[in-house]
Amino acid sequence: MTVNQRLGDILRDGERVGIRYERTLAHPPAKVWRALTESEHLRHWFPADILGERRAGAEIRFRFWPETVEHAAAELTEVGVDVEDPELPGKILTWEPPRLFELLWDDEHLRFEITPDAAGSRLLCTVWFGAPGPHGIPGTAAGYHFCLDALADTLDDRISEMPEPELVAELERRYAEEIDTAAP
Repeated sequence: MTVNQRLGDILRDGERVGIRYERTLAHPPAKVWRALTESEHLRHWFPADILGERRAGAEIRFRFWPETVEHAAAELTEVGVDVEDPELPGKILTWEPPRLFELLWDDEHLRFEITPDAAGSRLLCTVWFGAPGPHGIPGTAAGYHFCLDALADTLDDRISEMPEPELVAELERRYAEEIDTAAP
């Protein structure tokens, strides 16, 4: 896995914490859009498939891929996901291909903005976190960081492996420091 060393920017809105990640991708917006929204591409970088109609206002479901359930069964169970029926609710808030995709995933708010860039595309991914998972907000922040790195690998036709535990722990530590520094 190619790991982007630049951390996302910490956002605060009262008690809410968010992170804005930025990636420059050597691919046109239409290709990045497909990778963000189509099941056959999501499988390579996102922990769940998106089930339901792709349009603004649509109620959707996030169904965790079997390999995600296998890898993270304890964490999923701890946050109340039934590993026998591993789905969470969601809703598409904004659907403007190939530029803007905004959605709710359970209690998290995600916004993907794609703009043309000289190198291909610039992707801004903003995540407003919901209730902290088993690894807290730093763990969730690191998880999205790795997902976006896997997205870049997938677009570049590189195989993306699960990161080593030491690398995960280091990124979680770095995000924890950034979040503490940005405290209200």
